[in-house]
Amino acid sequence: MQMNRTQAPTLASEPETPEQIFARTSAREVQLSRLLVFFIYGGLLFMLLPGTFLGVWNLISISDRHAAGSISPAWIQAHGHAQVLGWIGSFILGIGFYSIPKLRGGLKPFGLWTAWLSGAMWMAGVLLRWLANVYLWQWRVLLPASAGLELAAFLIFFHAVSQHKSHKSKDKGKKRLDTWIFVVIAGAMGLLASLVLNLAATVWLAVSGSSPAFPQAFDQRFLVLAAWGFMVPFVWGFSAKWLPTFLGTQLPINRLLASAVVLHAVAIALGLAGFFRATTVLIVLSASLAILALRIFAKPEKAAKTKGIHGSFPFFVRAAYVWLIVAASLGVWAANAANPIGLWGASRHALTVGFIAMMVFCIGQRVLPAFSGMRLLFSPRLMFAGLVLLSAGCILRVSGEVLAYQEIAPVAWSWLPASAILELGAVTLLAANLIATFLRPPVVQQSCRP
Repeated sequence: MQMNRTQAPTLASEPETPEQIFARTSAREVQLSRLLVFFIYGGLLFMLLPGTFLGVWNLISISDRHAAGSISPAWIQAHGHAQVLGWIGSFILGIGFYSIPKLRGGLKPFGLWTAWLSGAMWMAGVLLRWLANVYLWQWRVLLPASAGLELAAFLIFFHAVSQHKSHKSKDKGKKRLDTWIFVVIAGAMGLLASLVLNLAATVWLAVSGSSPAFPQAFDQRFLVLAAWGFMVPFVWGFSAKWLPTFLGTQLPINRLLASAVVLHAVAIALGLAGFFRATTVLIVLSASLAILALRIFAKPEKAAKTKGIHGSFPFFVRAAYVWLIVAASLGVWAANAANPIGLWGASRHALTVGFIAMMVFCIGQRVLPAFSGMRLLFSPRLMFAGLVLLSAGCILRVSGEVLAYQEIAPVAWSWLPASAILELGAVTLLAANLIATFLRPPVVQQSCRP
């Protein structure tokens, strides 16, 4: 009996065999892939219905009446919330849960149940915001509840993907964070600040407001934070990590990229304070520095990796960064214009669709099939068609808003519904291509078939 007691710890402490390690890691990889697909499906749902479909409806109404003020601000904000947090936010959380611990290394594996809980809370929060803004049902309760759920979901995400493994002995020298991680953290801080500000604003509206819509002056500042302070640094960070491989370019100039992020943070802080002229100028400078640092338009060292996707991938990635400069430049114009409503709208659309959505269409269809169990993209042709429609819709929308609202060419009012239909077609193709991809068996299973 005594010998059995002393042998138990020895048996329990035996290292895993290679076969056991492989089985354990493979099982976790499958679970992570399922988790990612859940986030992507949720994001696609918000993109298509509360996001793009409501945006099309709003734009058709605005075009018919030749006035943006004819649409309820609560509806417009519901559309924006579904696009920014429902679509882009869900994609970022899903990709983050799947990839950040792997890319960083040295992180403690998080409990998968916490990730599922985070996803459920996040999507419930976005859905409640939609119900509150569109249907006005119990909005004084639903509005702060939705904001609280979104913030709690993000805090769970941030804790899960930033846990370091504990070590018995202290390292003599700590490894510095890669610059791309620093940039992604800056984006995460922008998202956290957006969610905190959103919660504070919704509580104030629930107590003192007359409708669930943010006041125009506050909304203008909030959008600077949510659009430029959250989404843009995330895209820059993942661009620094992936684009040198995908485009065949040189590695980023890390110091220049870090300088761009610091300057960008200053611009966002000034925007929150209401100094929009200074903000827009600094955003042009920070975006230009980021493009130089990422070597987007530099001559590639190697051929781009486009196997499994459409060969136009490098062109559309670079086109997205052109839209980034267009968005920043339109912001400078809007900040100095006497009638800036259409210019602000054109700037935001150039950013959210021309830059953010274009990068999601490109990078998402490049990495998500591999992340979801080593699958191949269902159709590179559908990818190309979606990118063409998205580009055409964005060109019509941005130019139409500038020409129509500034009364340069009234005929441009008729372009707005066409742009909305084109973009709806684009996001439908993206959703169809990704869903068809997820329904395909992984490459390993395909290769094992007789």
